[in-house]
Parts: sequence; C-alpha cells; structure tokens
Amino acid sequence: MTLRLENMTDFKPITDNQELACEAWDEGDNLVLSGSAGTGKTFLALSLALEEVLDKETEYDKVTIMRSIVPTRDIGFLPGSEEEKEASYTIPYRGIVTEIFNDKEAWMKLKQAGQVEFQSTSFIRGLTFHDTIVVVDEMQNLNFHELDSVITRLGSNCKIIFCGDFHQSDFRFDDEKQGLLKFINIIEQLKDFTTVNYDWKDIVRSGIVRDYIMTKEMQGIS
Repeated sequence: MTLRLENMTDFKPITDNQELACEAWDEGDNLVLSGSAGTGKTFLALSLALEEVLDKETEYDKVTIMRSIVPTRDIGFLPGSEEEKEASYTIPYRGIVTEIFNDKEAWMKLKQAGQVEFQSTSFIRGLTFHDTIVVVDEMQNLNFHELDSVITRLGSNCKIIFCGDFHQSDFRFDDEKQGLLKFINIIEQLKDFTTVNYDWKDIVRSGIVRDYIMTKEMQGIS
C-alpha cells in the first residue's frame, strides 16, 4: 500500500515557536530548529517534509534524513550488514513516522516507494540532491566541514531543515563546537532561512521532561 497525504494524522502546532516554524515553512523558508530535547523539533521537521513530498502538486519527491553516526562517526564499527547498521540509527525516525501515519509499516512503505531515505554524513561526498527535502538531525554533532558538505549537496528544487540542541553536543573540543556557531552565523545572513529557538516552555514530550530541563537550566547546568 502506498501512503498518501490523506493518511497523515492532522497535527496542529502546540506552542508559539512550533507555529512560527510552520508559518515560515509555508512561506517557503528553510528552517533551523534549535532547542531543548522534547520540543518536537524532529517530529515537526518530518511532518512538514512528508506533507510536501506526499502533496502531488509540489516538486518534491523524497525526504532525505541525514545525521552524523556518532559516537563512532564511522558506520564500519557496527556489526551486521549495511542495512542492519543503518537500522540502528533510523529507530527514532521509524517511531516518528509510525506516529505520523498511525501505521507501524509506514517507514517501510515510504522507503519502498522511494519517498524517504537515510544518509550518513560520512557518505555524502559527490552526491547531489534534486527534488528533495533534506532533514539534518542532531546538527550539534556535525563539525563545520560536515555542515558545509551537507548544504552544498543541494541541487535543484530542494529545501532543508536543520534540527539540534546546541547544549548537547558530543564534541569534546572547543574548535569543533565553534564550527557549528560559525555555520549558524553564515546561515542567519542568508535569505529564505528562518531560525527558531525553542526553550523549556516548548517541551511537549512530557511534563516530567519539561520540569527537569527547566530546573536544570535554572541551575545553570548544561
């Protein structure tokens, strides 16, 4: 069964920042969604992207989800076939897609139809994306070279959404962390980009997550 636009659950923005992101996207902007865990950044990104891809009136054919394969940054360290290695990193996205369509087979249906794919930043050199919406997740774990490589892969008829929490980077060295800030400074000077900064008030995952992160931030713990 091929999934259609009408199969998607109709989700409405819950917070002001989610609504801001939706409005900017509808106006044609690319997005940078930055903020705490539990604010629905990746969920919103995939919902917006899939809605465009499944709309037959748009030029977009596919959603490409991209992230760094941390902590090893090399998929070769994982056991199993390439498909089995990939599966360990796609678990969160499978869960989101299941919820979006209320269908446990939604990920495989989209994948078999060529409407969704997963790419590691380790293997994008030489690629060019066309007619694609790229969702870059966990962007705080990409160094400047990787971020630069990602955005320069975009060809004709593409949009991009970056998601991440700058306070949760797995980088140990300041120069790597500074690479993200350098990239954001460039992005914020480009037209057709909107940056939305989420905080604890935007946390929708659960009350306990919201209260924990609120308390952590009030104590100055990052």
